[in-house]
Amino acid sequence: MKAELLLKERIAIIPGRSFAELVVWRVPTPVRESSHAFKYRLALVVDGACVLRYDNEAGKGDHRHVGEAEIAYRFTTPEALLADFWADVESWRES
Repeated sequence: MKAELLLKERIAIIPGRSFAELVVWRVPTPVRESSHAFKYRLALVVDGACVLRYDNEAGKGDHRHVGEAEIAYRFTTPEALLADFWADVESWRES
């Protein structure tokens, strides 16, 4: 089995100012430090700067970046991952 792209999408949040980029892969073996078969990168970019990102970079495992902070993230399912990301985007929009 080789990696399978499940989602690749860029969504305007505030046209011309911010967007969300969502990329999720199903991988044949877990990324180092992760225990599931998904590789992902979900990012919120505002005025050219990434202000929120969920990813599971090899060697770091599942985590999210909120501003400058890096926080561990407990991955359960791709659906929950997307729901958590969009909840954080909504919190950013409300702040």
